[in-house]
Amino acid sequence: MSIESLQPLQPLLRVSRIDKSYGSTQILKACSLEIVPKETIVVIGPSGSGKSTLLRCLNLLETVDAGKIFFEGRELTRERNRQHLVRQEIGMVFQNFELFSHLSAAENIMLAPMKVLGMSRHDAHDLALSLLDKVRLRDRADAFADELSGGQQQRVAIARALAMKPKLMLYDEPTSALDPEMIREVLDVMAELSAEGMTSIVVTHEMGFARRAADKIVFMDAGEVVETASSDQFFSGVAHERARRFLDQILH
Repeated sequence: MSIESLQPLQPLLRVSRIDKSYGSTQILKACSLEIVPKETIVVIGPSGSGKSTLLRCLNLLETVDAGKIFFEGRELTRERNRQHLVRQEIGMVFQNFELFSHLSAAENIMLAPMKVLGMSRHDAHDLALSLLDKVRLRDRADAFADELSGGQQQRVAIARALAMKPKLMLYDEPTSALDPEMIREVLDVMAELSAEGMTSIVVTHEMGFARRAADKIVFMDAGEVVETASSDQFFSGVAHERARRFLDQILH
């Protein structure tokens, strides 16, 4: 075994004590976390605890008031003028699918590679079909958004994010707008991507997915990162009282 293989993986993303307020209301309070390549982190916590705001700060959709965010060693909090480049490397899937209704599933996926990466239409179409295969929707390539179920639309949205070949995927409660019978099809795709090595941070209330796919659990409450633990450690006996109360409420 080489010396290099014994070295710990360097974080792909490192968040150091970030704060975020809207007016006089503080949403994030000195939040810190790290994620290494191929790791999946699930962020859980009660509504209003700052989970979605944290993700939006990571993708530069929000400006932090204090603290620093590093991606591959670069300080993103210094790169506000390079937001579009950051978002090529950090994909994000939202609660609402935000597909263009006048475009087919394939065309929704093709748009960014053609416009941003300069890919030819032919190559973008081939890419779209391969990604639709990955999310099990090849047969719906020509369907428009309003012809797809909510679960299918969200899987197209995941494929659209993957089309930019991101190094990190952020999911902001991607199943919260879905009917119960559609949730599993989206979570299955996300779990498969994690198993294949896609580095991911997922905000969700789906504890089954957290147990199945997460390497680490981050518990947030009242704008703070209260506890960070491996999935096994977290579900076998969380240390913090606030986290225990949350789990008791959501699992019973």
